[in-house]
Amino acid sequence: MPRAFLVVMDSVGCGGAPDAADFGDMGSNTLGHIAKACAAGAANKGRSGPLRMPYLDGLGLGAAVKIASGFDAPSLGANPTGRWGAATEVSRGKDTPSGHWELAGVPVPWDWHYFPDKTPAFPPDLVALVCKLAGTSAILGNCHASGIPIIEQHFAQHLRTGWPICYTSADSVFQIAAHEESFGLDRLLALCRDLAPFLHAMKVGRVIARPFVGTPESFHRTANRKDFAMATPSPTLLDWVQGAGHMTHAVGKIGDIFSMQGIDKLWKGKSDLDLFEYLDGLVDTADDGSLTFANFVEFDTLYGHPRNVSGYARALEWFDGRVGALLPRLRDGDLMIFTADHGNDPTWRGTEHTRERVPLVCAGVGAGGIGLRAFADVATTIAAHLGVPAQGPGQSFL
Repeated sequence: MPRAFLVVMDSVGCGGAPDAADFGDMGSNTLGHIAKACAAGAANKGRSGPLRMPYLDGLGLGAAVKIASGFDAPSLGANPTGRWGAATEVSRGKDTPSGHWELAGVPVPWDWHYFPDKTPAFPPDLVALVCKLAGTSAILGNCHASGIPIIEQHFAQHLRTGWPICYTSADSVFQIAAHEESFGLDRLLALCRDLAPFLHAMKVGRVIARPFVGTPESFHRTANRKDFAMATPSPTLLDWVQGAGHMTHAVGKIGDIFSMQGIDKLWKGKSDLDLFEYLDGLVDTADDGSLTFANFVEFDTLYGHPRNVSGYARALEWFDGRVGALLPRLRDGDLMIFTADHGNDPTWRGTEHTRERVPLVCAGVGAGGIGLRAFADVATTIAAHLGVPAQGPGQSFL
């Protein structure tokens, strides 16, 4: 009986989104620009030379970049042996929930709420509610910011006052950073959980707990991050598969993105290395007919947002090497799809996601191009492969 593995390489876009200009991202191309930087010798910190991704490129990654954006990515030009194409998003967002929900067959039917890029960014009633739930007289931040710099800026005052550090970004998010020991991890998680319904009613997609430890001179964010996401407006691929009596596995932050809806088993780790160990194990042990839905987030969080081209290239090459060891262990009848949820071009201006098409690279289902597809086609394809009725708008590309 066939199995399916949907592997999201978080933020590994391939350019060419037809509405990129609406988001200020015309010309962004995460994979294409990383490959170009590597070929030019501009990504040599901790690595050197052209971008080396022989296994995913062998399946069709370079061809996916070409069909998505018209860009010939240096060193990604293999003759594909897998199914390959690219997907275009219709949801009006370049964020994690929009991309994942639509890949799972549910385009977002509303416009997300975004906080203005000014200080203060949050309305007074929201600030008052945060203070009431936290038991504090004020908050810190109240602006658009990146996580590490705003913690650096407010660390000492946070320890002195106990006020939570609240910030947002170009995405529809409300993030709260707090020290795990002085503020308390359980207190932070409870604050985010209790605040989430108010923000979800505003159509803010996620409330994110961002715990950290250490001192002002030496601190780091921990693996205890938790996302409190809105519920999807209709059943997703996970629900379709589970409802048909098949096992569903979620690896990484998939459980948070889908609020554990439709998920039988959750596999979380401290790093993408941990998560790949789980994926390795599931390739060997997952039940016949099962769906494994995995997200590898460090491309985005560690290298995309900080605009670290060399680090992003290293992560891609590491991931490709692990894929090469994984592919021979797929069983006859298995389908494994590698894709992304949005872009985060590390050569682009700013520190936010970029609106891009995403690659579709498939192993286990023969070879050939599948053209430009919709995100929702991924869910319908997997449902068809598993013999499960699809409930979304997509069309199978098998």
